[in-house]
Amino acid sequence: TPCRANTRISTACSWVNIRGGQKAAIVGQVGQIYSDEVGQYYCGANISRYGTATIKRAYGDWTTPNLRGWKEVLLSHAIEPRQQFSYTTGKNATDSALIIDAMDLLHTKSLGGFCIVSSDSDYTRLATRIREAGAFVYGFGERKTPQPFVAACDKFVYTEVLRSSSATPSASQDQELALEPLLRASIAAAARDSGWSALGVVGSLLSKKDPSFDPRNFGFQKLGELVRAQRYVEVKETPIGDGSTNVHLYVRLRAA
Repeated sequence: TPCRANTRISTACSWVNIRGGQKAAIVGQVGQIYSDEVGQYYCGANISRYGTATIKRAYGDWTTPNLRGWKEVLLSHAIEPRQQFSYTTGKNATDSALIIDAMDLLHTKSLGGFCIVSSDSDYTRLATRIREAGAFVYGFGERKTPQPFVAACDKFVYTEVLRSSSATPSASQDQELALEPLLRASIAAAARDSGWSALGVVGSLLSKKDPSFDPRNFGFQKLGELVRAQRYVEVKETPIGDGSTNVHLYVRLRAA
């Protein structure tokens, strides 16, 4: 049985971006993430939607008893364990190892982006530095993740929505209050002369305005489902072609 302890280990791996053939890297600190949930990040429809992991490394002091439960997880997902001794109590040497690896990958590989798995604000500067180099940054972390780290990423996903064993997450009151002005502003900015906005364009603007925006935070799997549930938004479906069952979605704000 995988260890359910609140352990801190770090992982790093590089992957190939499916879209456009760009190469990218994944680096992360699996803090307060259980070993039996690791597969949801590497093999679920989250990181895998951006690329396929090719180099996987897990950093930790594997001589400690609380990491024994990770053996089967590492083997089943072909993750290479990297030994990192804890030199001093209260200090996490794996953080430094992760950052060093990330910078090595940034400067020695032709990478188009990084994925950082952490709820630690210490990685805010790392995310900023990677973006300064022109690479895209995906962040994964718990809802307790400090806002500066969330804002430093191009896209941030709260890990609670990835846990299949959890109930459908509900947005906090602050998120609910922030949704309407965010959605209204994005729809207005994407509006064409007809007054309708393509939902895909609206989605892109939402992510740019708020990197942590995700319909799953509000209990919806897709953006289309979320906008349909908003009383102030009108939705229109337009068939892609004659006889096609596929449609383009357009939205506009309802008249007051």
